[in-house]
Amino acid sequence: MKRDIFEADHDAFRETVRTFCEKEIAPHHDQWEKDGIVPRELWTKAGELGLLGFMMPEEYGGGGMNDFRFNTVLDEEMIRIGASGVGFVLHTDLVSGYLLSYATEEQKQRWLPKFCTGEMITAIAMTEPGTGSDLQNIQTTAVRDGDHYVVNGAKTFISNGILSDLVIVAVKTDPEAGAMGVSLIVLERGMEGFERGRNLDKMGLKAQDTAELFFDNVRVPVGNLLGEEGKGFIYLMEKLPQERLAISVGAMAATRAILDMTLDYVKERKAFGKPIGSFQNSRFVLAELETEMQIGQAFVDKSIVALSKGELTIEEAAMGKWWTTELQNKAAAKCLQLHGGYGYMTEYPISKAYTDSRIQTIYGGTTEIMKEIIGRTMGL
Repeated sequence: MKRDIFEADHDAFRETVRTFCEKEIAPHHDQWEKDGIVPRELWTKAGELGLLGFMMPEEYGGGGMNDFRFNTVLDEEMIRIGASGVGFVLHTDLVSGYLLSYATEEQKQRWLPKFCTGEMITAIAMTEPGTGSDLQNIQTTAVRDGDHYVVNGAKTFISNGILSDLVIVAVKTDPEAGAMGVSLIVLERGMEGFERGRNLDKMGLKAQDTAELFFDNVRVPVGNLLGEEGKGFIYLMEKLPQERLAISVGAMAATRAILDMTLDYVKERKAFGKPIGSFQNSRFVLAELETEMQIGQAFVDKSIVALSKGELTIEEAAMGKWWTTELQNKAAAKCLQLHGGYGYMTEYPISKAYTDSRIQTIYGGTTEIMKEIIGRTMGL
C-alpha cells in the first residue's frame, strides 16, 4: 500500500539523510559496534547538514521544520542501513520536544544553538536502579538551597549517557508529594559531583553508549529548572506519546528492513535443488509478516499525522508502541529461522537485527505497561 504522508520537502530531506548515512555511517558502524560508542565528530557532521536541529526555530540556528514527518525520515533512513547505535533519535525525537515546550527564552538561547550544531549532545534520565516504569516513585532528589538545587541520586540505562553534554533529569523536589513532587532539572557536563559510570554492555544496540549516571551533591543553578517545579510528571506524560511513536516508527522501519533482507536471502539460498523461498512454509511466513507490516505501517502513519495535529492520545501511542515492537520481534525471530544456521552468524545482518530488536518491547514502557494503559482507558 503506497504511503501518502510525505511531501516534496520530506523527499528532498530523505535524499540528504540517505547520502549522509551511506557515506558517514554505514562504512564505520561495524567498528563502532566494537568500540561501544560513536565518535563525537559524527554529531557535528550531522549538525552541519541540518540533520539535528531541523525542528528548532531558525533564530536558534534550527531549520524551522517542527514536523514529525522529518523525524520519521531520519529514523527510517538510519534503520534502513542498520545504524542502531547512533543516538540521534533520542536527541531529535525526545529531548527536542522538552526543550521546545518547556525551556525559557534564556534557556533556549543558551542551549539550542549547540543542540542544532551537534556540539551539545543530549539525553534524558528517568530510569533508576530500583525504579523502571514507576516514575512517580523515583528516588533522586533535588533540594533547594538558595539559588541552586542540590541533586543526589542515580540513574541507569541512560542512552547517550557517555557522550551527553546536557541531561534532562527527573528528580523529586518534594519527596512527600508523590507524582506532584516530580520536577525536571537540566544537568550539564562538568558540574561537580555529576559522574558517569561504565558504558553498559548490552545484548544489542552495541554502538549506542548506555550508561549509569551518579549525582553526589551536584549544585545546579535554579535557572536550569525545566518548566515549573512539581510539574515534571505531567511533562513526562505529555511527551511520552511522541517518544512511543518514535519507537513505533523505528519498529516498522526495522521490520521492513528485516523482511527485505530475508526476501533477498530466500530467493538466493537453495535447498533440495530450489530456492527456499519457493517452499510453502517460507511463503506463508513472509506473507503473514508482510501483511502485518503493511497494517502496522498504516496505523503508524496515521499516528504521525495525528501527532502533528496534536491529536495523538496516550492510549493510541501505547497501542502502536506495543503492537509494532512485538511485530518487530516476531519478524526478527521468524526471519532468522528462515536463514537457518547462517542466521546465527553475527556477520549476517539478520543476527544483528534479532539482538537489536529485543529492547524495543522494554524501553519507552514495556508491552505490559502499554496494555495496562489501554485497559484503564477502557474503564477496566
